[in-house]
Amino acid sequence: MSDSSQDKNLPATAQRLKKARDDGNIPRSKDLSNLSVLGGGAAVLMMLMPIGFEALRAGLASDLRFDYQSLQHSEMVVERLTHVVGHGLMVYLPLGFFVLAIAVGVTFLAGSWAISTKPITPDLTHLSPFKGIGRMFSKSQLFETAKLSVLTVIVGAVGWNFLSSHLAPFASLLMRPLEGALGQLGQWMIFGVASLMAVVVLVALVDFPMQKFLYSQRMKMSQQEVKQEHKQSEGDPQMKGRRRQRQRELAQRGSITAVPRADLVVVNPTHYAVALQYDDATMNAPRVIAKGSDLIAMKIREVAKANDIPVLQAPMLARALYAHAEIDGEIPSALYTAVAQVLAYVYQLKAAMRGKGVMPRVAPSPEVPKELDPHWKKPVNGMPA
Repeated sequence: MSDSSQDKNLPATAQRLKKARDDGNIPRSKDLSNLSVLGGGAAVLMMLMPIGFEALRAGLASDLRFDYQSLQHSEMVVERLTHVVGHGLMVYLPLGFFVLAIAVGVTFLAGSWAISTKPITPDLTHLSPFKGIGRMFSKSQLFETAKLSVLTVIVGAVGWNFLSSHLAPFASLLMRPLEGALGQLGQWMIFGVASLMAVVVLVALVDFPMQKFLYSQRMKMSQQEVKQEHKQSEGDPQMKGRRRQRQRELAQRGSITAVPRADLVVVNPTHYAVALQYDDATMNAPRVIAKGSDLIAMKIREVAKANDIPVLQAPMLARALYAHAEIDGEIPSALYTAVAQVLAYVYQLKAAMRGKGVMPRVAPSPEVPKELDPHWKKPVNGMPA
């Protein structure tokens, strides 16, 4: 087999993508997941912070107030601590729920989800050192290494710029009132987190399409793989051909029972036999109700003679009808003229036998287009084949 046939330069088929998805092999962007968790968590935290801060402040103010009565009953201390923990959970649980909902929603919107147990199934091939070395130098791993290196440099530059520009103001917070210092510190933290989030957004915007591209590259197939997949899904063409031939033979054998209803049987004179039926009141065109070759053709002729069905020798017409007409189907339009000629002869023959007409002298030679004859070969360069 040539090397070119093994080059994986063909896009993945729908069947291959479906199998990969069923195995849990789908494109995933870790940076997009990080953005959904960090960015969504930061947004939800900013929205819930005023409410949560007020709830915690009120809870602490009420639960951490001790008097003489409280000190006399030590169990009240445990009860108040339980209340404090409950207040804290009422703030943190909604935060965790919203962050989880955002992360799951982003995963679904990005199409990075699949229901499969294959990724958690033990696979000893993952322990192969050769495959491990191959993964280390794969396109995906090289991209991840380059991405993390660039991300480290950018985050370090942003962090250093922020700290160096705010170092002196940080020191001045010690000289300011507590409430004002906390407010200023909160603003600086928001600005710093926003700067880092901008870096995460930028990386996610680059990483998400890149992961899809790398996934499409991994899923590419060679020409041999496409052929093998087609053979597995559609079946071996030779086996399919044999099955179709067998089905045609069974249909032809079963059609013999319809011969007594025929108006005419066209033969060639030994290899093919086709039974035709026509009713101008119910049919648009003559129909083939039985056909066969060799032994089946012989049986059709025998049944026709036993039922006084006219049998006409028209080799080209018999071959054309056998090759291009299906059982219980109308004849091809290109054969209307030829079939009309033989039917007219048969009707005249039947009328003469009933004493209502003149006996036809010569059987017709129906005009059949040569290209419909399976035995006719197209001329090559103007010369007969």
